[in-house]
This record gives sequence, C-alpha cells and structure tokens, in this order.
Amino acid sequence: MDYKDTINLPKTAFPMKANLANREPGILKQWEEMGLYERIQEHTAERPLFILHDGPPYANGDIHIGHAVNKILKDMVIKSRLLAGFQSPYVPGWDCHGLPIELQVEKKVGKVGRKVDARTFRQKCREYADRQIALQREGFKRLGVLGTWDNPYASNKFAYEANMVRALAKIIEGGHLDQGVKPVNWCFDCGSALAEAEIEYRDKTSPAIDVMFDAVDAAAVLAAFDVATGDVRVGIPIWTTTPWTLPANEAVALHADLDYVLVKGRWQGQSIAIVLADDLQDSVIRRIGLEDAEVLGTCRGAALEHQMLQHPFNDRQVPVILGEHVTTDAGTGAVHTAPGHGEEDFQVGKLYDLPVTSPVGANGLFLPDTELFGGVFVWSANDAIVELLETNKVLLHHEPFLHSYPHCWRHKSPTAFRVTPQWFINMDKAGLRAGALDAIQHIRWVPSWGEERITGMIEGRPDWCISRQRTWGVPITLFVHRESEELHPDTEALMYKAADLIEERGIDCWYEDDIYQLLGVDESAYMQVKDILDVWFDSGVSHRCVLDERDELRRPADMYLEGSDQHRGWFQSSLLTSVAMHGEAPYKQVLTHGFVVDAEGKKMSKSMGNVIAPQKVMNSLGADVLRLWVAAADYRQEMTVSDEILKRVSDAYRRIRNTARFLLGNLDGFDPAHALSAEQMLPFDRWAVDRALQVQNEVSKAYDDYQFMQVYQKVNNYCALELSAIYLNVLKDRLYTTRPDSVPRRSAQTAMYHILESLVRWIAPILSYTAEEIWALMPGERLDSVLMSEWYDGLFALEAGRYDKAFWQETTTMINTVNEAIEPLRRDKIIRGSLEATVFIQPLNESRREFLQKWGDELRFILIVSEAEVVADTVVAPEGCYETRDYRVWIEKNTNTKCVRCWHQREDVGQSEEHPELCGRCIENVAGSGEERKLA
Repeated sequence: MDYKDTINLPKTAFPMKANLANREPGILKQWEEMGLYERIQEHTAERPLFILHDGPPYANGDIHIGHAVNKILKDMVIKSRLLAGFQSPYVPGWDCHGLPIELQVEKKVGKVGRKVDARTFRQKCREYADRQIALQREGFKRLGVLGTWDNPYASNKFAYEANMVRALAKIIEGGHLDQGVKPVNWCFDCGSALAEAEIEYRDKTSPAIDVMFDAVDAAAVLAAFDVATGDVRVGIPIWTTTPWTLPANEAVALHADLDYVLVKGRWQGQSIAIVLADDLQDSVIRRIGLEDAEVLGTCRGAALEHQMLQHPFNDRQVPVILGEHVTTDAGTGAVHTAPGHGEEDFQVGKLYDLPVTSPVGANGLFLPDTELFGGVFVWSANDAIVELLETNKVLLHHEPFLHSYPHCWRHKSPTAFRVTPQWFINMDKAGLRAGALDAIQHIRWVPSWGEERITGMIEGRPDWCISRQRTWGVPITLFVHRESEELHPDTEALMYKAADLIEERGIDCWYEDDIYQLLGVDESAYMQVKDILDVWFDSGVSHRCVLDERDELRRPADMYLEGSDQHRGWFQSSLLTSVAMHGEAPYKQVLTHGFVVDAEGKKMSKSMGNVIAPQKVMNSLGADVLRLWVAAADYRQEMTVSDEILKRVSDAYRRIRNTARFLLGNLDGFDPAHALSAEQMLPFDRWAVDRALQVQNEVSKAYDDYQFMQVYQKVNNYCALELSAIYLNVLKDRLYTTRPDSVPRRSAQTAMYHILESLVRWIAPILSYTAEEIWALMPGERLDSVLMSEWYDGLFALEAGRYDKAFWQETTTMINTVNEAIEPLRRDKIIRGSLEATVFIQPLNESRREFLQKWGDELRFILIVSEAEVVADTVVAPEGCYETRDYRVWIEKNTNTKCVRCWHQREDVGQSEEHPELCGRCIENVAGSGEERKLA
C-alpha cells in the first residue's frame, strides 16, 4: 500500500525561499493601498501616547547606510511601543536650509548677485530641497518604515519658517539674546560663522614658532627678578602655531601665580635673558638651542604685569597681562594674545581694555590696510611672517607641528577665529546654562554615558552664535536703531507680525522693499537685520514647529533618537531652545547610536571603496535582512557591516523564516476552535508554551529597554536551539503520524499556534515585511496587521507538579547527552540518522533513574530513536561509552525492520498480514482509533 495519504505533511503558501527583494515591494504597495499607517493610528487611538520625534536628516542626496540605521532604529522603537500597548505616531521630517543646498544650487545657477538675484536663488534652493525630500522619502519607505510620508515636516515650508521666527521671539522675551562683537569660528569657504556643532577636529601640520617679544624697559624686567642691570638683551618668548595671528597681537599673557625664571644664555652668538615658566624652562632651552644657560632669578607672573614689550614686527608696544587660561602644558608659559582671533584672548582682553584688532576679511585675506600683509591669504601669510621674524632676529625656533585643529565639517577646510558682529544666545545672562544642566539630570540617557557627555559640553560651551551671513535660510527678523544699534522697543511684537507674513508669503517677504511699511517701522530710524539663522536653530526648534503644531503629537516627546554626534548638535540645540522657551527639556529620553564602519573598523568612504549602500542590500538580500543586521549590531558602539556580516545575518534570517514556515505548514487545517485547554495538552506541549511565555517576557523587557541586540539573540537562539533543535524536532513524529484530529496532534498544534502567535509579534518591529507575510497566512480571524495587535496574551505558565520546569530542564540535558553520544556514529557513517539507533542509558544516581522511569515507553520519542532502554546498575557498560556526571550512554545500530510510514525500526514491523510494512502504532493510527501519548 501507499501510505503517503495517511501522513500529515506540512502545507503552506509561505515559501521557503524568501525572495525578499522582489516580495517586499509588493507588501509595501499593499500597505500604501490599504492606508496601513492611518489604520494603525485609528485602531490605537484610545491608547496612551508614545512620541518619538524625528530628528530631520539633511535634504541632500541619496540615503546612505547611516540613514538606514537611524530610521530603522526609530521604526523598531515605534513598532515595539505599538505592541506594548501604546499609540505611537511617527512624523518624519527634513532639514532644508543651509550651505550644502546653497552650494548645489550655485553649481546650477551661479552665485547670488552675479548670475541670479537672491529671490530666484532662494526659490531654486526650495525646489532643490523638495526634490531631495522626494528622493529620500522613497528610500526610507522601502526600508519598511511607517509614518506620515505624505505629510512630513520640512523646515523650508512657510509655516515652519514662521514658527522659527515665533520661537526666536519667545527666546528674546526670556532675555537670552545678545548682540556683540565676539570671536567666532569662521569658515573662509562658507564665508560665514560656524556653530560649535559645525566644527570637526582633524590633524593639521602648522608652523610652531617661538618668538621673542623684547622688553621695552629691560632694567624693569631684570629688577622684578632682583637682577642688576647688565649688558644683555631681555625679552619674553611666546610659542604659537598660528603665525598669521601675530599682526593682531595686542599683549602677552602670563599666569599671576606661576613661578617664572629669568634664564640667561647665548643664542646665535648674542647674550639674551628670557622669561620662562619654571616648569617649562628645560624643554624651551633644548628647543631653541640656548647655550650656557643659567637661571638668574625667579618671580611670580604677577610681578611682571604691565611691563611693555615690543611687537616683533609692527611699530607698537604691547603690555604684559595676566590670565587664568595660561598653563604649563606646552609652550613657554607666556601666551601670545590677539583678542580678535581667540575666545580666551577676547575675554582677557576685555579685562584690560585691549584693542580688538581683526585685520582678516570674510574671504580669508588680510584687509588692504593691514601693515606688511594686506591682501595676503592667512594660510599663505604664515611663511612670510616666519621669514620676517627671522629677518628681525626674533624667531628663536621654528618647526612643523602636527596637531588637532578645528575644520569646517562641510568643506573639511581649517577654520579661524574672527571677531565679527553677530547675534548670540547668551548662555548665562538669563540662567540658560544652569537651566539646561538641571534639565539634563531629569532625562533618561541611553546609553547612560550620554548624560556625562552632554553635561560636559553644556558646561564648557561658549554663547551660541545664531547668525549667519548667507542667503538660504530664515531671516533674523530684527530691527536695530541706526545710531544706537539698540533693538526696536517693540521687537517681539514686530517679530510675531513678521512671522504671520512669512507664513503667508514665505521668507522672501522680509527682503521686500515694503517690509518697513507692512510692519509699521520707521526706516529712517531703524534698519533691518539681513543675517539668517544658524541651521542648528532650524532643527533645534522643531519641538515648537512640529510637536506643538501637530494634533497627534505633544511636547515633551518621549524620545529623541540620533547618532552620538548629536550631543553637540540636535540634542543640544533642542535642549537649549526648549529650556530658553519653556524652562524644560523637549524630550524625556535620548537614545544615541554609533556610526557605521567596515569590517576593519574604518569609516565608510567612496574613495576607499568600502561603502555598502542600503539600496544594494535591499535589492539583493531585502530590507528585512538589513533591519535584522541593525537589530543584531550593538548600536551603542560603532556598528560594523560587510558582505560577510550580512551573509551571516541572512543565515539567521533563514532560520527564523524556516521556523515560522514549519509552524505555518503544520497548522494547515487548524482552526483556533480546535485548540485544547492547558489541562488537555500533553506535558511536553505545556512546557513549550511556558518557554514561549518566558521568552516573551524577556523579549518585551528587552524592547522596553531598547536592547534590540538582545531581542535578536533571544529570538534567534529560541528558534535555533529550542524550537528547531529540540521541540519541533521531537514533534515531527507526532505531527506527521498521529491521526489529524487526535489529542496528541491537536495538543502539538495548539502549542505551535500559541508559539506562532507570539513569535510573529516578537519579530514584527524588526522583520516587519516577514511578520506581515506570516500574519496573513495564520489561522483564525485577525486584525488587518500584526502591528495593530499587542503582545500575545494567550500564553500560560507551567504549573508545579510531576512535570515541572526542573523535569524539562533535565529532559533537555538528557537529549543533548544522547545526541552527543550518537554523533560519532553518524559522523563515521555507522548510522545515517538517529532512528537507526538503539540507545542504552544507565543512570548514575537514583534521582536520574526516577526521572527516566517517568518517561516509560515514550523515552524513544523524546530522544527520536527507534528504541531506548534504561539499563540497570548491574549492567557493565561497554568500554568507550559516553559518560557524564549523571549518565552512561552507549549506542547500537538497530537491526529491526524499518516501518515505511514512520521510519522507526521496530520488532513488530511485519506482524500484520494486512499492513506488513507498518509498525504496531502506525497500524493503530491508520486502521485503529489512534495511538495515545502521555508526555510527548
């Protein structure tokens, strides 16, 4: 007979081969056609809110792997909150102003004022940003990220721009705005000031020079050291790596409380006496090659205050001043001070009322009237200045010096401090710094080190320069008095009126000739500010422009999530503006992730050829594999990706998919109405449901803690090590060979149904496409999407009793022990599979013997062997048997005839004339009332 029709073979439309690259776009199309995001929001409308506010990516270019990591992490957070019982809307956004777009548009239409007027240029920038949004939006959607893609926020929309102006007005109302001439980081390529977040530090080789500032009154300097007047050249040397700033020098700074020594020696044939910090004298003497050096005297820095020194090449004298910023970390202990080119120099210069000399233009050229160097580019001037110093015999030493130096993050070019008139958000005048530091302590930082990092940044940061001298951005809508330069007395009211105009007509209205008339401002007395806002202000006030404006959102958000560089960027600008406006942070939690690197830990770079584009991964392996990689990586550190890593992740994906396929296939014909109660189920199946409950508790806790790597590990291990290797492997015989509607089979199907209901939810935040594919094929009526559901509540715990957790823990230990004993025979091809084995187990203690006796005749089923015998203590085990602390195990090749239906090799095969090829239990399942099972 052909018994094929009596076997319950699995059947499912869920294919083994995922073919995600071709299958996922179809699922995405279904989501869009059914309005899945909107239906989820409607379904979850009565739930408590969880708001993750999207930090806007810059609207420029295709999405890259960093974009993918960021958006997938956000999507996993939001979807896990849905399953945890929240409503979690997601409004994606884009940052649309700023220099990168200006530069792209300049390539197309030229610079403002040359080939195109400002209004047209701004319109071209707006159009360019809109095209980039459309491009990036399709990439983000393909990742499986759900959100309001048809109604995102964008900083170039009129309403957003208007609300930026309203936010600034609110900040001004709080007393946080300053206008001043201060040194700011300046990029000569940008032609604009830069914010702290726009600076990155790179290695740069600069000329390090020791320069002699000769004492005007040598006798007075010698007297400070109790040294009599002598025939010697006296001076104070400084050390600097920015020779180009020497034309702006206005003083030399010492530390009041440091010990200084007067060192006499011979340098290039002349006798000199130089003032050095005591702690640095040895290194300076060696560096400049001072011969016959001897210390003539010692004094504190304070004793030299107000001594006058000769500028090394300009015809002017500069004073010795005192400053707390002077250290003995490097140099000479005397600091060249140019208030026009440094923050510390500027601050100490204010104490001494020093001139603020800033002879460098916005383009990096010395101003035409600059003595000796007019019209020369600053970096080019370094060599000329060094040569002049040498000619004047004040250059004590010169060498190239490799050091970390601030660079523009856009152009990768070195920056310079320039004193320019700018607008600042003052960190201390109205308590902003203190308020921000207090707010930081009430926020959950993930990882926790984020708190310390941003605290240090806020403690040490200067005032925030929010003005830029560019074209494409939101104007600082202020009027200042033409003579006094004071703000208009109705500034805040005028700003709110300007915001209303911008919301109606766009930012171009600020530059129209009728703006004075429209706002009722006397043009003869006041002039409008033409600067635009720092782009970090744009995104920094998104809490005002988005969270406060969207009905489905609220402030503060539950979470901000971005890369770790945003502690000095968006996290910080958002914190400062929110504290300035509302006295609180705009977020309750902040999660940061690391950057993506290749297998060798190197940054992704087109020039290095190590870039892995998300589009390529999605078009070959699928978005779900990319999402699984994000979950599997430890986002708290640098995230490593390579083709080999993605291949391993693909293997893990296949294990999870195949597990789901096995469950679906063996639930063919099952209806939830067929499910047995816990009391009716076999103990082995009750244990499996209990294990699923334990895993679900661990998985949901990991999601709550945003530990996605733990979710991946737990689900992967559960599928591979518990389900596939043990439970489902044991279950195959019962599923395939028992009667379709028998208790043993229905018990197994009930357990698998509960497990699949759980598993599909566990993977939904990560493997969103696959979870929806599974969900659509599961038995029973269900919601339109797995993302409308919550964590499965149909699981139940294993009760204490005869077959408790300890019993099943020992069972898995025994299974692994027997498998290890069988493996050498399989490897040596003595047997082809475990059903060709007869297993002999000799317990080595009474508790293990009692355990084995509980299994009775079903021991062979749990071990997946044809025969299993528990051996008495008196039996002598064969030499070389497998032995553990609890068991001796040996294997013999089973010589009984194989049952053609269940493949077990049993003595009773052939004893039935009607079914000569079947074993006794298969005859019972085919022709009788069906076999019974007690445990497994």
